Amino acid sequence: MGNARNIAFWVVLFLLILALFNLFSGGGSSMSSRQISYSDFIERVQGGDVNSVTLDGERVLFRGADGNDYSTIRPEGTDITDRLLDQGVTVNARPQEQSGFTTVLMTFLPFLLLIGVWIYFMNRMQGGGRGGAMGFGKSKAKLLTEKHGRVTFDDVAGIDEAKDDLEEIVEFLRNPQKFSRLGGKIPKGALLVGPPGTGKTLLARAVAGEAGVPFFTISGSDFVEMFVGVGASRVRDMFEQAKKNAPCIVFIDEIDAVGRSRGAGYGGGNDEREQTLNQLLVEMDGFESNEGIIIVAATNRPDVLDPALLRPGRFDRQVQVPNPDIKGREKILGVHARKVPLGPDVDLRIIARGCPGFSGADLANLVNEAALMAARVGRRFVTMDDFENAKDKVMMGAERRSMVMTEDEKKLTAYHEAGHAIVGLNVPQHDPVHKATIIPRGRALGLVLSLPERDQLSVTYTKYKSKIAMAMGGKVAEELKFGKDNITSGAASDIQQVSKIARAMVTQFGFSEELGNVDYANEQQGYLGAMQGQSNVSPETQQKIDAEVRKIVDEGYETAKRILTEKNEDWERLAQGLLEYETLTGPEIMKVVNGEPLNRGDDNDDTPTGTTSSITSIPKTKGKQKPNDGGLEPEPST
Repeated sequence: MGNARNIAFWVVLFLLILALFNLFSGGGSSMSSRQISYSDFIERVQGGDVNSVTLDGERVLFRGADGNDYSTIRPEGTDITDRLLDQGVTVNARPQEQSGFTTVLMTFLPFLLLIGVWIYFMNRMQGGGRGGAMGFGKSKAKLLTEKHGRVTFDDVAGIDEAKDDLEEIVEFLRNPQKFSRLGGKIPKGALLVGPPGTGKTLLARAVAGEAGVPFFTISGSDFVEMFVGVGASRVRDMFEQAKKNAPCIVFIDEIDAVGRSRGAGYGGGNDEREQTLNQLLVEMDGFESNEGIIIVAATNRPDVLDPALLRPGRFDRQVQVPNPDIKGREKILGVHARKVPLGPDVDLRIIARGCPGFSGADLANLVNEAALMAARVGRRFVTMDDFENAKDKVMMGAERRSMVMTEDEKKLTAYHEAGHAIVGLNVPQHDPVHKATIIPRGRALGLVLSLPERDQLSVTYTKYKSKIAMAMGGKVAEELKFGKDNITSGAASDIQQVSKIARAMVTQFGFSEELGNVDYANEQQGYLGAMQGQSNVSPETQQKIDAEVRKIVDEGYETAKRILTEKNEDWERLAQGLLEYETLTGPEIMKVVNGEPLNRGDDNDDTPTGTTSSITSIPKTKGKQKPNDGGLEPEPST
């Protein structure tokens, strides 16, 4: 279709150029001859000054003895042929047109071609077809076919509950009598809600692949244009297309672009967007019922959607598509690893354990990075080391082995990270230490990583205290080893992390007996009040909050100091092990602490992965947050 359009365009352009050439060439010939009077022409004939004459209707064309071309108009009814022949003049004649239609056509053809080319370009600028110059109000919904790549529920993993809800819709489309005989009605719409990258669009494509019915897809931003009424017209046209293909599914991606609450925000809402939303509401559940049309929409901002859009009868179901848990992550890794040759040492469950909070898109990127790393070194399959390195790169950035560090900086980093690790091994309810390294990665000069055994849905008071103590272990280690005067700014990210945890414990989680079970974190007078520092918390209460936060942090500091003092030998051995090997895994850390030899076959530089506690010389970057009960979980510090 596209090639035919291009060929037609060049043909039209060629004809236009040819017509213009003929027009101007004809005009040029007429302009090259000099006009004389008819009597002068007769005198020249009688004087023998004319050798040949061309009769073109009323026009007479001839060439004079001086070599110039002349023309004249003979009077109507005058016949000069006999006179010319008597004088020995050669006479030529041109055929005359019987109709003026051809003349008129040749006159106006260039202008018609110009108008046609203008319409063609306007059509191309507006997208052609239904969205062309004459079709602003036509829907831009595309019919998804097999050539786009068929996706089924087998290609979707980690979101079993969401699949179950949508599988029921697919079953209804396949066998509606199974449900209608009991009085059940097909849902009008299903809203997929979840964070970015969790597979909402992929799930919708799987519905299309499984249902075997026409599947129209469109983005919420495709409805609204700068012209008033275009969005509502496109909604009407979209449902007209859907009615012709019913039963069918219409998928609207990022519906929050058109479905935001009406009248919200400063200065009211956008009238054109609100008209589009009103038309969508009417089409989904108005006087005319659109039987057999199921609307599936996706958004990661359900809080901004209009309440009328979310009521039963329009979007009957809100399907939650959350970030996967450890089992879901393992299944998703299995789906993405189907096309990747895996080594015998690859354990997808260990990889899934090490990436809490990852979405489906993050896991797909992780598998791709691992495959690229294996290909870079010329392997024929992907090993566990490739997955570990890819995970570290995705979470914390690439290794900076070229970074120049002095021996003193390496030593300080080693004792700092050893302090984190020893405290982490000796506090209650802390995640097992997975790796420790003094190789710079991203913005971090070194890292200690803890790997949770499973996803945590809630966190205890004791575990928060343990996390604070472990985070303070780095600064305590610097103070004990090098003295207070030689403490560096490397613990800045650790201090930010423990301050965040401690303040959440006091203001959100009710872990302070003096302040009680009151939420102080959200006691602010709206958005502007928060931005201007206004708060409903009294100055006296704020002082108590600051004092409680300081108390919790100081307790963690003293706990870390006590542990490092009691476990001084373990701490020294681990620091020396890090200086020698640079990177130690969890089992290797235990061997070093117990004074056992590592017996490494070669010096593999395994790289870190998981949740971090680190030393840094640069402010920390935001890391991933692990799932919990709505409270604050410490983020990776860098």
